[in-house]
Amino acid sequence: MKDQFPFAVARVTRRWRKLLDGRLKDLGVTQARWTTMVYLQQGGEGLTQRELASLMAIENPTLVRLLDSLEQQDLIERRACPNDRRARRLHLTDTGRSFMEVLSARAGQLRDGMLDGVSDKDIEVALKVFHKIMENAEKQK
Repeated sequence: MKDQFPFAVARVTRRWRKLLDGRLKDLGVTQARWTTMVYLQQGGEGLTQRELASLMAIENPTLVRLLDSLEQQDLIERRACPNDRRARRLHLTDTGRSFMEVLSARAGQLRDGMLDGVSDKDIEVALKVFHKIMENAEKQK
């Protein structure tokens, strides 16, 4: 059973990404870009790139490419950090905040469809399991 777990997680993740990309395609945003904006919004605007990369558990060069594309779409902006001239703080633009409402609504519809028939209790247990796995993964470094 344990040996099937990583593959099941990967399949669900790939399916989520493919379906969400399809629902966001007409807006010119991928699941990866939307996820970046969600983490920025939930993590508190004004995060540095390093803080956001850590929060998302991705490498900084990967994040830089995502941020560049979001900035080109006028969805985020990088502002100088008053305490550290080398750092840039990330913020959603007004366009980005409005865009998030549309993106979140579409993602919410997909999430609700994928979780149809799954109880809140089961979701709670699954989330606890994923948090524990991430905690264990951090110890593996």
